[in-house]
Amino acid sequence: MEKKLYTIQVYSENVVGVLNLVTAVFTRNQVNIESLNVSPSGIPNVHKYTVTVITDEAQVKKLIKQIERKVDVIKSSYYLEEEIFVSELALFKVSTPAVLSNPEISRIVRHSGAKILEVNETYTTMQICVKPDAVTELYKKLTKFKCILQYSRSGVVAITRDKVERVSEFLKEQENQQFSFLEEGINEEEC
Repeated sequence: MEKKLYTIQVYSENVVGVLNLVTAVFTRNQVNIESLNVSPSGIPNVHKYTVTVITDEAQVKKLIKQIERKVDVIKSSYYLEEEIFVSELALFKVSTPAVLSNPEISRIVRHSGAKILEVNETYTTMQICVKPDAVTELYKKLTKFKCILQYSRSGVVAITRDKVERVSEFLKEQENQQFSFLEEGINEEEC
């Protein structure tokens, strides 16, 4: 099967150790994680893990099944690039003397859409928030000038193009099932 970049979103309860459980699934299956971002989701007490991997569809389906078997995992889904909006934040600290002495570096920075955060006589700090490929491209361009003093990137953050969030639908279904079980239990007690 053809290998592609997949973005996996995992929603879990906010408990200690879930990240370890999730990443262990990738390790056991010998799938390298390209990017990992963990943050609170828009749902109270639920965390969201965004993981990017390069693999084939059969493997990503296997990963999803294994992740969803973990006790504290609520829901897991995978997406191709066209099914999701992605962005990544990167911070660059570059040499101010190099930037001032070479107009090409300034041109590259301006065309990248980077925002300048601080300039002093030693360094210039900037941030860029774009697709991961654009972050990599800017890094490669600046590396040619040997002007990068420090560099850091956040990992991919993503939201789906779905009209309704899959985890929200899943949680509503779970709530409805619990309500119907409770309702059935009340009706049996009345008999």
